[in-house]
Amino acid sequence: MEYIGVDGCRDGWFWVGLSDSSGWRFGVCKDAKALGAVAVGSKLTLIDVPIGLKEAGPEERLCDKEARRMLRGPRSSSVFRAPTRPAVLAKSYPEANVINRRATGFGLSRQAWGIAQKIREVDELLRVNHALRKIIREAHPEVCFCSLNDRQPMSHNKKQTAGRCEREELLARILPESSSIIESAVEAYRRNRVAWDDILDALAAAATAKLGGASRLRTLPANPSSDACGLPMEMVFVEIRERN
Repeated sequence: MEYIGVDGCRDGWFWVGLSDSSGWRFGVCKDAKALGAVAVGSKLTLIDVPIGLKEAGPEERLCDKEARRMLRGPRSSSVFRAPTRPAVLAKSYPEANVINRRATGFGLSRQAWGIAQKIREVDELLRVNHALRKIIREAHPEVCFCSLNDRQPMSHNKKQTAGRCEREELLARILPESSSIIESAVEAYRRNRVAWDDILDALAAAATAKLGGASRLRTLPANPSSDACGLPMEMVFVEIRERN
C-alpha cells in the first residue's frame, strides 16, 4: 500500500492502506514497532499522534496552535497541548503532571496522558529509525477532515451520529472506495476494539496522504521546526484548492 493512515485504537494502531489505483486494505498493529514494519513499504504514512516533542519551555508547539486556528470553534478543542518528552516517560499521571508543570508551567491533561504510551512508542521508533522519519508523519484527523472539506471544519462531534454521517459523506465524495472500506472494517472488528471514529480518522489520514501527492501536501506551520532529537513539529494536510 502506497499511502497509509493510522489512528490509535484499544488494540494498538488501526491502519488503512490505499494504492495509487483503487486497491486498499486495513489492519491492526499491536505496537509502533509492528506499525513501522507496515509503514516502511509505503510512500507516506500519516499518523494521529504528536511527533516532535518539546523538552521544556512555556511555548507549546506551533503546529498545535495553528491547527486550532484552522479548526476554530468547537472542533479546535480536539487539539490538545502536546506533552513534553520527559512527561511521556513518567510511570503515572500524577508524576507526569508534575514533570510537565515543572518543565513548562502547565499541567498535563488527562487526554494527553491517555495516549502517553502511544506517543512514547512512536517517539522511540523514530528516534532510532531515521529512514522512517521521512515516511511516518503527524496528521490530526480534524485537520484532515477540515482540509478535505475545503477548509471548513466538521459541524458535529465525531462521536455523534450526525458527526459520523457528515464524515462518511465527505469521504465518499473524495474517495469512492471509502464506503466499502468502512463496511469491511466495521464487520472485521468489534466496536470496543476498533471504534467507528478510529476507522474514519485513519481513512481521512490515508485519503490525505493519497490526495496530497507531491504538490498538494502542506504542513502546519509552513516552515516547521524540529525538536531536540531532530523530529519535525508539524501536522500534514492536503490543500484541495490553491489559495492566494
